[in-house]
Amino acid sequence: MTGQFYSYLNPKCDSGMFEEKGGCGVFAREPIKKGELVCLWGGRIVAEDELDPNMEFFTQRILQIEEGLYLEAPLPLEPTDCFNHSCDPNVGFTGQIGLVAMRDIHAGEELNFDYAMCDGTSYDEFKCYCGSENCRGSVNGTDWMRPELWEKYDGYFMPYLARRIEKLKAKMHVIA
Repeated sequence: MTGQFYSYLNPKCDSGMFEEKGGCGVFAREPIKKGELVCLWGGRIVAEDELDPNMEFFTQRILQIEEGLYLEAPLPLEPTDCFNHSCDPNVGFTGQIGLVAMRDIHAGEELNFDYAMCDGTSYDEFKCYCGSENCRGSVNGTDWMRPELWEKYDGYFMPYLARRIEKLKAKMHVIA
């Protein structure tokens, strides 16, 4: 795990600044099989009221892991901070701090996840330019409430959002 900082990035991946991406990103250096662990985030756990939105690279360094709790990367631009959003992702969450491949990933492909899988707040809302056929055009903290994403990402939502979805389904009398 040499050079992995506080987080783990699968050695089949490369993370960093990529001119063609216009910023940082994570790319597969070698093929990655469906279900294979891609990363584990590390850092310190902070309560929502302790978050500092003025912190350098705030939205890249914060990951909501539970209701009112966030994982904060202690250093800017950890390798795992470079995962970008896509409305057609190829990685999804396993537990609170891991990402796994949702399908086989080819060498050279960018690895990305849909922020709807983990984002239940308004701290990171933006216009989406992912370019996928399914692009929603914007990303916000209520995207997890979209029923069309529940089945698509079943088993890949952050646990706190999976619980919210189950409660919402029960309210809507939707049988999963």
